[in-house]
Amino acid sequence: MRPGPTDVFPHRPPSRRARPPGRMAAALAVVLGLLAGLPGCTTAPQQPPQMQQPDKEGVPSQPNPDPAKRAAIRLQLAGAYFAEGRIDPALQEVNQALALDADLAGAHALKALVLDAKGDVAGAEAAFRRAMQLDPRDGATVHNYGWMQCRLRHYDAAARLFDQALAVPGYRGAAQTLLVKGVCEARAGQLEQAEQTLLRAYERDAGNPATAVNLADVLYRRGELERARFYVRRVNQSADMSNAESLWLAARIERKLGNQQGVRDLGSQLLARYPRSSEALAYEAGRFEP
Repeated sequence: MRPGPTDVFPHRPPSRRARPPGRMAAALAVVLGLLAGLPGCTTAPQQPPQMQQPDKEGVPSQPNPDPAKRAAIRLQLAGAYFAEGRIDPALQEVNQALALDADLAGAHALKALVLDAKGDVAGAEAAFRRAMQLDPRDGATVHNYGWMQCRLRHYDAAARLFDQALAVPGYRGAAQTLLVKGVCEARAGQLEQAEQTLLRAYERDAGNPATAVNLADVLYRRGELERARFYVRRVNQSADMSNAESLWLAARIERKLGNQQGVRDLGSQLLARYPRSSEALAYEAGRFEP
């Protein structure tokens, strides 16, 4: 499996299924962090919070007349909308938050993610830089800016940003940052370095299937087949963690090892569970290598 932009992580993704890092899951993880910093909010709400006696703009005039508090409510709403994939309402709310408090670092960080999701690279970069200027100790924002740079194939810039995030004192997202850094190094063709980075991520969080699968993929590409088999097998032992990519990677490893029965067994699982996946179609066509 080649790591690609599906589900990654500045920090924890909503699901721990074995997928490589991607834009929306990374954004969702940072939304959790942004909302956690707001008064009375510890997780991203599933629905926008109920507010009583709204004014004409939808923001309650009581009991939070203070602009900073109203900005925090707007940011909370923006995060909830973004977590639901409602990009345009999220952008509207985050702009309202910034109109109330132009120096709200979390609002700039979320705006960067929203603009990135909309494909506005220049706007996202400007918002990321402003957020980092306002709060240079926010490792999650630095991480996400690094992931954006990686997706743009600015690999050196991405590596510097990941290292900057990892250097933040007390940063709690180190395992996820190491995972994404390793994926980025693999994309850059730096397989030996990617292996070492992903091993560090695995040491910190051995239960994350995305780390195990991406490590197995790098080992497979380096010809370390027995080691690759070890890591991907740990994922595929659990139906809750395995997916089409992990099963297909395992089948390709077994084929290289000459285990044809193993290939057939994994192929049967792939066809039964994910019959319409690109991996299942590749298996049926015998296209084991890209």
